[in-house]
Amino acid sequence: MPYDKCPQALAKRFGKTERFVLGRLRLANLAEPIFQALRSGEITLDVAKAYAATGDADRQAQVFEQMEASYYGHTVNEIRRQLATGSYKGGDPKALLVGRDAYLAAGGRVETDLFSDSATEIWCDGELVERLAAEEMTAAASALREREGFAQVRTVTSSSIPYSETFRMARVEPVATPFEPKAQARHDEIVTRLEEIETEASEAGEYTNEQLGELDALNEEMEALVGASLQLTPDQRAGAIAYLLIDAEGKPHLHHECFAVEPEIDEDSGDGDDGCGEDEAADFDGARTVGGSDEAAEPEESYSMRLLDELATMKTELLAVHVANDPRFALDLATFIAADRATCRGWNAMPSELRADAAAARIQGFVSETVAAHKWADLEDALDRSWCEHTYMAERFDAFCALDDGLRGAWLGWAVARSLHSVPYGQAGADFLDHLGRALEIDVSTWWRPTARNFFDRLTKPKILDLFEAIGGVELRNRHASARKFDLAVSAERLFAGEAVIEAELKERAAAWLPAPMKFSSASAPPGEAAEGEIESPEPEEDLPEAA
Repeated sequence: MPYDKCPQALAKRFGKTERFVLGRLRLANLAEPIFQALRSGEITLDVAKAYAATGDADRQAQVFEQMEASYYGHTVNEIRRQLATGSYKGGDPKALLVGRDAYLAAGGRVETDLFSDSATEIWCDGELVERLAAEEMTAAASALREREGFAQVRTVTSSSIPYSETFRMARVEPVATPFEPKAQARHDEIVTRLEEIETEASEAGEYTNEQLGELDALNEEMEALVGASLQLTPDQRAGAIAYLLIDAEGKPHLHHECFAVEPEIDEDSGDGDDGCGEDEAADFDGARTVGGSDEAAEPEESYSMRLLDELATMKTELLAVHVANDPRFALDLATFIAADRATCRGWNAMPSELRADAAAARIQGFVSETVAAHKWADLEDALDRSWCEHTYMAERFDAFCALDDGLRGAWLGWAVARSLHSVPYGQAGADFLDHLGRALEIDVSTWWRPTARNFFDRLTKPKILDLFEAIGGVELRNRHASARKFDLAVSAERLFAGEAVIEAELKERAAAWLPAPMKFSSASAPPGEAAEGEIESPEPEEDLPEAA
């Protein structure tokens, strides 16, 4: 290339940086559909830059086609996320844990993003990053176990423990130890100040904004002091399972909870009953009542049809994951559905397609991105497909039967779960899905929380403020009354995720709240009935334009 046309010379001629010139060259080499969309004004320059994060035109075109068909359209963050699938960014915690030098020394490839800093460069070899991160975590776990005396130290190469990893495990509760002299003195100061604020507020008849702010800060500091005093004894550590995670800066850190070592199960004992006991069967059958419930009615919640479809989809994903992880339940469910369809000749609202065909998507292009959706993808990836490699059906059948019980059970759970329909709240079949969720004892609030994207953006500002008032009274509502709708939705997401700094009781209520269409409620009556003491959910606005 002649010098006068090289990036350095062009940058000097036009008074730009070389990086700027390289970025524009990358834009000029965008995949043809993307370049045409930019030229015609269908996408913005920022969107085009997101596609140009990779120089692979085929990959650009593939993601562009996906975004064209998606419900949310061309969004910068989603484009970058899709382009990075199967790879890692330089600022990802796993990448930070491994380190750039170690990754390159192991043969890793890096694709530089010309439109942002080094934290967003793409590390192309995701499997290599996974392997190196696992090796780092294993070494750190071994050292931690040796130093702290835990029975086991398990590693999770993420910032949180998957729910399915620990939900059946018993937690080891730490023991309160005496405060250090300095901590004891600070504890006494906080208690004294809290009493002073309470007295001042009682005399004035209300708290001032300054007092409320100080109360939040003091209570948070008190929680930290008490938490620091809770320690596991050496005997507890010797019988405990600890988890080592990765923090946002890519450093291994110990999870705040430990769990008891699972007792070994004697396979020859008769304790593991293959079927439901009499009490369990009675409880399950008792939950079959239709049209009545011991719980009080829930206040009416009126939602747009679009939002009901989305909530039904996310809720059924949650149900499907639990069905798929309980093969015995799935087998019982499959047998019931087949018998019910054969014996009930009239109209049947059974929400299932027990031919193992995947139920049709209720909404085209909608991607929920819930924990359950990711769990479902992991479950599908883990299925043993070795029997599919045979040419003849008889050979495939024999190979499938040769799999062990656990692998065949995983296929059974998958086949039944994928047939479940998404049924909007209050429509025929929704009560049966609710019954299944109760039978599986699904804790929805652990798996799904309302966010700005999946819920609050669809509500009007007054309706969101109504929820704030239901949680924390007029004072909490007024505190956010002047916020913009966008900021209010983000604040609501933090509040109902239990991340807002408010009183412990209010935080607990907010973290447990769910809109009625996401509950596996105990009543099969149409919308308008709620359990006693439930917070009323506001009525969302009508369907928003696609651009919203």
